[in-house]
Order: sequence, then structure tokens, then C-alpha cells
Amino acid sequence: MTRVVKIGGRAQDDPHLSSTLAAAAQAALGAGNALCIVHGGGDEVSALQRRLGLEPQFRNGRRVTSTEDLEIVRMVLSGTINKRLVAALVSHGTRAVGISGEDGLLFTAHVTNGAIMGRVGGAVTVDATIVRLLFGAGFVPVISPLARDGGDSAGAGLNVNGDDAAAALASSLGADELVLVADVPGVIEDGAVIPRLDATGIQGLIARGVAAGGMVAKLEAGLAALRGGVAAVRISALDGITDRAVGTQLVLSLPATRGAI
Repeated sequence: MTRVVKIGGRAQDDPHLSSTLAAAAQAALGAGNALCIVHGGGDEVSALQRRLGLEPQFRNGRRVTSTEDLEIVRMVLSGTINKRLVAALVSHGTRAVGISGEDGLLFTAHVTNGAIMGRVGGAVTVDATIVRLLFGAGFVPVISPLARDGGDSAGAGLNVNGDDAAAALASSLGADELVLVADVPGVIEDGAVIPRLDATGIQGLIARGVAAGGMVAKLEAGLAALRGGVAAVRISALDGITDRAVGTQLVLSLPATRGAI
């Protein structure tokens, strides 16, 4: 069994993060299964941008990334956050290894709309060789979502939305489950978590503005993962990593409800 867990930046502030991830990793490895962690860290990127006199910009939950911004993204995601997560896992006895999506040609993407989004990649493709090698050696890969620019012969870097990267990786691995961890317990409407959502329901939430910003990116990535063959996708808070009964389960379509005769 293979699971991919995407940790959003705000969820990383939870004091139980490292112990929860370590428990999930040890359970997976102990059963001969595989766990891969993809992380974001947008708030820390934004904080450093502001310290350097730059104002973060977003479009539909995705960060506009200039060439200068890309170096900040690399510094924070592949440097500070990635190594902090690895150190926390190692301190709990987990054999974790931190890599970037740029390493080993793991993620390749193409500039989607350079005039508006800058160095942001879409249409992510995956060469999961390095991840499979780490799985085979009993390691838990911890991955920052940067990619090689497939449209640039020099292989320049691109910023990739972490949810999109996790979905593409889960599809490539044929994962049994993708868990998109947020700072909320799931997709919420009228103050309550929606237990199951299909593609039609997702489109309705977005159209009504119930889902916005980063949640839109999660919903779109979750659908892409399902269409790419991932068996199960959930959006949840941190407890969803170890408790599969919580959060919002995404499906392509809900079973038809039989009307009264």
C-alpha cells in the first residue's frame, strides 16, 4: 500500500505534526507499506518576501512567482522547511530523506501563463524513480514542490503548487490514498464538514464561492488525482493522517439515489 500525504504550510504550525507524521510513517514501514510526504510552506515564503520588501501575489490560490521570487521559494521550501520536517521525523526514529522536485527529474512542468503567473509550472509530469528507490531502501521521502522547466533546454526551475505536485506524484505511483492536509477539518459548508463530495458538488461549491483560494486548488488537485487513478482522496486536518474516518472524501461521482416509488 502506498500513501501520499500533502502538508500545507499552516498545518505545519501544529505542535503534533512531527509525532503524527512519525506515527503514520512507522505504521506504514512496519507493515511493509510506503509513505511519501509532499509539503508546502506558503506563509513562510510570504513572510520572507515581505522582509525583503516584496509583496506576495496570488491568482486562484496559486502564487505568482517572478524569477526573484523563485529563489526565495527555493530557499524556504527546499531549504528551511524541508530540512526542518526531515529533522523532526528523524528525531522520532523515522528514516526520512528530504529532496526537491528538481532532484532526479522528479517533477517536470511547463510555464502555464508566464505573463501573469511568472515562473509557475503546470501540467506536471513525474519520474518517480528516485522515490521508488527510497521506498525500496525503507526511507520516507519528504519532497518540496519545485520542478524542472520542461520547456527550457537549460532546465530552469519552476514553482509548482504543492497540491498539484502531490496529486501528480500520487497518480504516478498508483497510490492507494492521497491525503491533502489543511488547517481546517475538511471542506466546510454552513459550519459543517461535508463528508463526501463528487465532481458536480465541487463545481457547485466553487461557483457559489463556498470554496475559494487554497481550497479550490486542493479540490482541483484531488479530482486530478482521482482521474489519474489514485484509489482514494481526502481533505482533512492533521488528524486525518492517522484517522481515515475524518475529513472530506472526494469521489468522481456519488451513487445515484433511488427515488420513492
